Amino acid sequence: MTLTFIWRVWLQFLLISGAILICGSRLSRYADVLAEKTHLGRTWIGLTGLAVVTSLPELTTGASAVLWVRLPDIAVGNLLGACVMNLAILAVADLVYPPGPVLSAADRGHVLAAAFGVVMLGIASLAVMARNPVPGISLGHLGLSTPVLLICYLLAMRATYRYQQRERAQYLKEHVEEVLYPDVSLKTAILRFGMHAGVVVAAAVWLPRVAENLGELMGWHLSLVGTVFVAAVTTLPELVVTISAVRLGAVDLGVGNLLGSVMANVAMLGIMDLLYSDGPLLRAAAPEHAATGVVAMVMTGIAAVELMYRPQKKALRWMSLGAFVLAFLYAGNVLLQTLAR
Repeated sequence: MTLTFIWRVWLQFLLISGAILICGSRLSRYADVLAEKTHLGRTWIGLTGLAVVTSLPELTTGASAVLWVRLPDIAVGNLLGACVMNLAILAVADLVYPPGPVLSAADRGHVLAAAFGVVMLGIASLAVMARNPVPGISLGHLGLSTPVLLICYLLAMRATYRYQQRERAQYLKEHVEEVLYPDVSLKTAILRFGMHAGVVVAAAVWLPRVAENLGELMGWHLSLVGTVFVAAVTTLPELVVTISAVRLGAVDLGVGNLLGSVMANVAMLGIMDLLYSDGPLLRAAAPEHAATGVVAMVMTGIAAVELMYRPQKKALRWMSLGAFVLAFLYAGNVLLQTLAR
């Protein structure tokens, strides 16, 4: 292994990460502009537009795992691991939000998305643990959880949209809507959002391949690279976009992006099952993945508690108690996954 190859791998990793960092921060800004111009609100744009864009790397990584290398564990581990990582990013967002706990500044409507996330994670975890098929019921090579997960995701999008529109109508009865971007047109916002989204997706899709080369270069174990390192780098767009949104003051945009990404990642398990022709995907995955799903459920529940309770001060000086528990659970999950391998 030559020194030139080592430098090339590290340079690729740094350039791709830099592209995500620059375009991801601008993506947050134009997502905020779209939220204002379309009157859909930051929560809805975060749950749908940003969450779908930043979750595409997990989709491509999972698709390659089930279509080409035929390793369902990589696809399931990456998607559920990304859910845990997304929720841990809430703790990072809490660190960079000095006014107080970041979830206390977010709209309570995010609890609805969190509740759907818990339901979907529970269904996925049960499907992983259920090793035997239900007698007399067959969906070809698909698992029974696949249509349920996809329907739940669509219902979540519909329910959150209707809730946000109802809340916005009530708000406008009592307040005058503030215009933050009078100098940016809707057309310009759409074009620039699409341009930066394209760069983020292209860079993030290529990033896992470079990360795997980097893992081999550093001598890391393949399972650690797949379940921890690759899951971490595929969530880099969520991290950059969320932190940029929080610093912009668009807290609902950032929180919506993370909770929307959790739901999108779980729904992608259903898409991966459609692509995996050897049988139900979640039944083929190792039962240990159910533990990751349960950890993600607990973390989502903690986020929902803080969204409702709304502490006014950070109990641990730099972060709230809920954010600390989220970071602790993420670290514990990484340790357990590493020891289990």
